Amino acid sequence: MSGYWPRAFLLMAMIFFLSAGSLYAQQQVAESSGEYILGAGDVLDVMVYGEPEISRTVFVRIDGRISLPLAGEVKASGSSPAGLAERITEKLERFLEEPEVAVILAESRSKVYYILGQVASPGEYPITRKVTVIQAIARAGGFREWAKKDRIMIVSGPEDEKEEKISYFNYDKFLKQDAEGRNTVIQPGDTIVIP
Repeated sequence: MSGYWPRAFLLMAMIFFLSAGSLYAQQQVAESSGEYILGAGDVLDVMVYGEPEISRTVFVRIDGRISLPLAGEVKASGSSPAGLAERITEKLERFLEEPEVAVILAESRSKVYYILGQVASPGEYPITRKVTVIQAIARAGGFREWAKKDRIMIVSGPEDEKEEKISYFNYDKFLKQDAEGRNTVIQPGDTIVIP
């Protein structure tokens, strides 16, 4: 009976964190895609049931990995929280009998875009849902007086480290509902430049 209360408390705590974390993570899921994909900078709660010395909050490093006792270095970037939990479980099976692992996105820091130039508040902004160019400009406080609205540049960061892609957005044509003024969806790592 002495071990019942600590296990019951751990189970209740795990259920609480799972429900709170899953609600937050659901906000991070892109509208049209499936699961949230982890990236460098994300903060994760890794919980191993019955193993409080292994359970901890971890930061996905710039190399895309996390470090855990017994599991060692584990690649997190590019996988979903569920996929990472499976990977950690496989590593822990060498040391623990039937480990139960939950990975919860505590804080999304890998999905950001940048806006600079002639806007009121240039800087880095998190992507917590689908964001278009118009929404990004509004979020940055709108145009400054001398902004060249017809030459907005969107620089897409290289996903495969090969080369950048540059596209243009014409705000004036967008207002006239011209096809050349399509309201582009911003992707993580994009930079919007307003000359």
